[in-house]
Amino acid sequence: MNRQQLPADIAAYLRKRACHEPWQIADPPAGRYSGAVVIPALAESANLPLTLHSLAANPPELLARFLILVVVNHSIDATPEEQADNLATLAVLPQWKLQHGLAQLQWVDAASPGRELPPKQGVGLARKIGLDLALAQLDYRNNNPLLVCLDADTLVQPDYLAAISRHFASAAAGGASLHYRHRPAADPPGQAAIDRYELFLRAYVLGLELAGSPWAFHTVGSAMACRAAAYAASGGMNRRLAGEDFYFLQQIHKTAGVAPLSGTVVHPSPRSSRRVPFGTGRAVGDMLAEGDQRLLFYQPQLFAILGKWLKTVAEHDGAEGSILLLRAEDISPDLCSYLRQAGFAAAWDNLRRHNSGREKLMDAFHGWLDAFRTMRLMHHLTDSAWPRIAPEAAVPPLLEQTGHQPPETAAEMLELLRSLQGAIPP
Repeated sequence: MNRQQLPADIAAYLRKRACHEPWQIADPPAGRYSGAVVIPALAESANLPLTLHSLAANPPELLARFLILVVVNHSIDATPEEQADNLATLAVLPQWKLQHGLAQLQWVDAASPGRELPPKQGVGLARKIGLDLALAQLDYRNNNPLLVCLDADTLVQPDYLAAISRHFASAAAGGASLHYRHRPAADPPGQAAIDRYELFLRAYVLGLELAGSPWAFHTVGSAMACRAAAYAASGGMNRRLAGEDFYFLQQIHKTAGVAPLSGTVVHPSPRSSRRVPFGTGRAVGDMLAEGDQRLLFYQPQLFAILGKWLKTVAEHDGAEGSILLLRAEDISPDLCSYLRQAGFAAAWDNLRRHNSGREKLMDAFHGWLDAFRTMRLMHHLTDSAWPRIAPEAAVPPLLEQTGHQPPETAAEMLELLRSLQGAIPP
């Protein structure tokens, strides 16, 4: 299948938005696949074989349908250690392909001299390179093929590919957030740090869910997937050095929807890292260096304020933006001040003019108050009147709203939230 035989939307995306030279698949496969698992790898020679081994435990008939594409990458300003590790990975990948019986394993060299990423670039661009290159290797004849994001330090279960295939066979949404559960850390301090961080992520999603926000889903880079058509329609992966998963799933949700994908659990690494300015590795490292007070939680009142605001807008009865701002003032003056700063009144009036019908208008409103603006609202309320607090005070009121008696310890709260949110132990 050459570029001209691709569906029009895919061909247009590749022509206008895709990454091009100097990156290419080292040995392009002859066949076509119903999906691709894309794995960026930066200095992962110790971890990548474990990830490949976990993938190889999936059923052979399913593995044969999925291209596994590793993007070995570093920026031109990478450390000598990172560069050496990547070159070692490129040299040994052919051996790993045979060792793990992964005939469909391919890779992209974004690490050799002349092929490095530009300065200050990282996982976002690496994911984009792999996803863009995978598009032309997919089979579009009888179905809408899939793109799956994984990380080189993340393990999957033997039901991984089956659950993904089963989900998209019937899902209405074009994107999916997979259930995840971080692996155990090497020592008690590391375990406490990763547990606290995962509890923070889960409490935030629960709070959004209780508020009625459509953005109540996890955005973990190693636990997301989409249809190829949804990827192209969303504009593809962004090039952010960190947070690329958050913005990617936000855009997928705006264009094609994101749904939880059940039936499997992925297991990201609990390790600390300084590669990115925020995210799991940085949060764990900060707590190990500075103590668990480095990560405090949003007060539950913030989600109550958000919920009242979403309900107010849903019951807007045709009110103009200025009237809705007065109603926001009644909920919380700090909510109102944020909405004023964000230009809500003019935005709402514009949305009303261009979106007839309640459902269309509400979809447009949630596109305006998207995941990013919702998070900004949380930050504004925190800075204005409700400073962050310890999880032992923040999480129990949220759990009570689900009808569950909150456990006493943060570790027990995490286990309950994992159960409620689908991260069933393997």
